[in-house]
Amino acid sequence: MKSAIASTDAVWMLIDVQTRLCLAMPETAMAAVINNIQRLLQGAQLLNIPLWVTEQYPEKLGETLPALQALLPEYTPRTAKLAFSAWHEPALQESSISVAPQVVLFGLETHICVLQTALDALAADKQVFIVEDAVISRSEANRQNAIERLRAAGCIITNTESMLFEPMQGATHAQFKAISALIR
Repeated sequence: MKSAIASTDAVWMLIDVQTRLCLAMPETAMAAVINNIQRLLQGAQLLNIPLWVTEQYPEKLGETLPALQALLPEYTPRTAKLAFSAWHEPALQESSISVAPQVVLFGLETHICVLQTALDALAADKQVFIVEDAVISRSEANRQNAIERLRAAGCIITNTESMLFEPMQGATHAQFKAISALIR
């Protein structure tokens, strides 16, 4: 299995970045994660990479942050869920994710929903990328533990800038200038 992300092989998933849940996160770290997620959402659109959004128990935890919703194309699938892992949601299994060989995960919480979704995707023979600077937990120790577990399980741990530039493979890509502007 290749270790680079390809725009034609991947689906990117925004996991549970919801209003009430974000309030429980460390404020400074959450602001940095939101900034990176905004870049990823914009980059996915520029690179024509499919996006999927999940919301854990939105009746209690709220919807996806409005600042992120504003960056999502209207057609972006959003799935409400009660299970921690998004992987077994019927709507998700009937989507492009079920056939995409690569899955890119970012959101919260790293040690619960991101971790369980990643482990289930690995069990389904997907190549899973975790965007380390775009995931968060209430406790940094829990986030670090989850990153270690995910790496040991076979996930590729990466970062926002790598995820934005790898699919282009070079400065001649039509979206190079637009992607470069996202990280300035």
